[in-house]
Amino acid sequence: MQQLNLPSFAARLRQGKSGKEEIFDEIRKKYVRLTAEEWVRQHFLNHMIVQLGFPASLIAVEAALKYNNMLKRFDMLAYSANGKPCLVVECKAPSVEISQAVFDQVAMYNMTLAVDYLVVTNGLTHYACKIDHRNKTYAFLKEIPTFENVTRDA
Repeated sequence: MQQLNLPSFAARLRQGKSGKEEIFDEIRKKYVRLTAEEWVRQHFLNHMIVQLGFPASLIAVEAALKYNNMLKRFDMLAYSANGKPCLVVECKAPSVEISQAVFDQVAMYNMTLAVDYLVVTNGLTHYACKIDHRNKTYAFLKEIPTFENVTRDA
């Protein structure tokens, strides 16, 4: 797999029954098919837990939400200690350009989730935004926020 702009970690890999390579997801507690997007998701997830201080127990991975009566799946959602959703992450494969369409996708999820922080990554480039729901504005951040940062006001 491709080298990413994220800290490396000791990923648990194996050959699945179908002959396809799999990676262990610590949150879902199972092996999942190793795709380029999954490689990014697992690296970013590890980064959130190890470097940014997000408790693994407060992160949901690949869970469903309902938007306009359609089921959608977000990549990661972090919760504050009081159970309030606070940050959503959308992961793309390294070959996928982070475009307006990607931001539109995560913004659509946020219509339902109403979190204060959005992150979009393809493993090479990362963008984070702080949402001001009251004034209906957003600001790009220079760094991916830590758990302490996103839960300070939660």
